[in-house]
Amino acid sequence: MIEVDVTDGIGVVRLAHGKVNALDLELCRAIEETLRDLDAGPARAVVLTGTGRAFSAGVDLARIVEGGAGYVDDYLPALTGAFRAVFEAGKPVVAAVNGHAIAGGCVLAAACDHRVMAAGTGTIGVPELYVGVPFPAVALEIMEYALGPVAARRAILDGRNHTAAEALAHGFVDELAEPGELLDRALAVAGRLATAVPADVLRHTKRQLRGDADDRREGEATTARLWRTAAADGRIEAFMARTVGSRRSSPGGSPPPAAG
Repeated sequence: MIEVDVTDGIGVVRLAHGKVNALDLELCRAIEETLRDLDAGPARAVVLTGTGRAFSAGVDLARIVEGGAGYVDDYLPALTGAFRAVFEAGKPVVAAVNGHAIAGGCVLAAACDHRVMAAGTGTIGVPELYVGVPFPAVALEIMEYALGPVAARRAILDGRNHTAAEALAHGFVDELAEPGELLDRALAVAGRLATAVPADVLRHTKRQLRGDADDRREGEATTARLWRTAAADGRIEAFMARTVGSRRSSPGGSPPPAAG
């Protein structure tokens, strides 16, 4: 259902559930459990990808119809839990969108910090409204976070699935890669984020980015604490040595701008 490998300290989570990785109750619960465990464990970052021709084709509608109201009552909290586990992870999470990412599959990708999509025949979009069901609140939150309010509104009301080139143009993904290079590129981005940014700073900043105004105000004490830590533990000095020192040693180099 889910395959997890660790490459250079990065947890590669591969959805391997049926032909198109449809999001049923069991897969949603497995996604949440896996992402929460990786976020709490020693992995430096996470790459989320699929198998075959699909990243995920979204909600398993056949199970919804078959299970009826009782299944829905169990399913919606599990779906929300899967979305939140990806979205709330404090470590870098990079999507390697290997194929179709439709509806809930698109939301899962959008919940990641960076999205690399394979150039090819895969499509991505959020046609939930045209299925006749509303978005869970967290899905709307994620789409607005990923696309911005105007583009999210357009994508949600339009409901169209986009090619890889269109997805890049509209902001559904951050970059494209050849299919054979997709995973390597996602691992490279995840590794850079995990290495270049201190883990505590990244976790706090991700919370700020996805939080509302109250969350941001409550986080100011943490911001101050992390600045104090950075001032004392050498990370700012190391940054200055890499940038200021290298520019001063370059012939004709101009003074660098202040960072901060």
